[in-house]
Amino acid sequence: MNPPSSSLKSKCLSALIALLIFSANAFAQRTINDVMDSTTVNHLLIISKKYGSLSFSGYLQPQFQVAQSNGTQAEYQGGNFGEYTNNRFRLRRGRLRADYMLLTDDGLPSTYFVLQFDGTEQGVAVRDFWGRYYENKWKITHITLGLSGRPFGNELQLSSSVREAPERGRMSQILMKTERDLGATFSFNPRWKDAKLKNIQLDLGAYNGQGLAGAGEFDNSKDFIARLSHKTYTFKNAKFSIAGGISTLQGGLNHRLPVSYKMDQVNNQWTMVKDSSASTINKVAPRRYYGADIQLATTTKSWKSEFRAEIISGLQTGTSTTSTTPGSYPVDNKSEALPFYTRNFSGAYVTFVQTLNSTDNQLIFKYDYYDPNTKVGGAEIATTKGLTPADVRFDTFGLGFLHHFNPHFKAVLYYDMIKNESTQISGYENDRKDNVLTLRTQFYF
Repeated sequence: MNPPSSSLKSKCLSALIALLIFSANAFAQRTINDVMDSTTVNHLLIISKKYGSLSFSGYLQPQFQVAQSNGTQAEYQGGNFGEYTNNRFRLRRGRLRADYMLLTDDGLPSTYFVLQFDGTEQGVAVRDFWGRYYENKWKITHITLGLSGRPFGNELQLSSSVREAPERGRMSQILMKTERDLGATFSFNPRWKDAKLKNIQLDLGAYNGQGLAGAGEFDNSKDFIARLSHKTYTFKNAKFSIAGGISTLQGGLNHRLPVSYKMDQVNNQWTMVKDSSASTINKVAPRRYYGADIQLATTTKSWKSEFRAEIISGLQTGTSTTSTTPGSYPVDNKSEALPFYTRNFSGAYVTFVQTLNSTDNQLIFKYDYYDPNTKVGGAEIATTKGLTPADVRFDTFGLGFLHHFNPHFKAVLYYDMIKNESTQISGYENDRKDNVLTLRTQFYF
């Protein structure tokens, strides 16, 4: 048998080096659209050929929760409790992900394919199903097509396997009920070695808008997202790193009725006002988000500190009873179409994570708020002004302790203290008893 040629050896070596680089990056990558992995550990390599590889990863999140009262409305802590229940076991997530990467003859990334399932006691669903093509002539762009994460903000993109708090904040879950959506994302980021702007990335995308919250697109409007971000930059002398970005979403929902609602002043008081006009039909009820985020961290392994913050404000369209982005066109119990309500909103979160001596133990402090209607607050919120619980502000204070038992198993004990503002709405005159304690474990490979 003839020995392999030197050119073949060099190509194989290039491919191997590229695979090793991607595997090393996979260990540190944290977002849902990362290549190779959305967990913190390497994939199990199943098939490796000359120019490509197929690998698998996954994680499992069994948990136990105790609520402050029976029937606690805990939609943003993993789901509402049953009417006569204040404690439960749950399988919050069970993910299995397959990644295939194809390299060029020069060992550069060419095509990427991801399929991820989520299985719980409530069923099995697809979470990721996307492909990515890398342009290698100028090494500056790549395009992602299919069901993938939307490039807005920071928390929405963080994988649930690496977040310290059990759930994303109320703001993130309301604005984008599921962080993934069907669409196309164009990313611009120089990939050659000495590129001066290699830490800058611009993402532009178009998406259906309802994400995984609905069965499919239900109107002609699309969501357009733009994000300009700076990857983590480390100040070696100061021993800390910084990253951040700005994001915007421009989208909306098509009216099917000649009726819409929005806030306006009546007798110098902000009131939800009905607008009846035949021209409203097929007009777009706006969704306009503007956000900024920053991430700071010390670079020491022992007693490491990490700080993350994000703020989003703008216009949100929902219904009379909720400001959550609908997954399907809203209808009443007689299947008749409901009108849209547009509100000015604002929200933010701050997360602080402190490593205790070793990297095995971490303290978690988190605060987030979501104000669905910034025009009114407190006692101003009343049914006489056309307002509902959908207009009530919530503040959430979270405290937790996370322990890594080994590289493949960790557990977090986390307490959510949820505060709603006192209003004139029935059931929201005082703070509701809806605090939740969560004990979550995670197995991953």
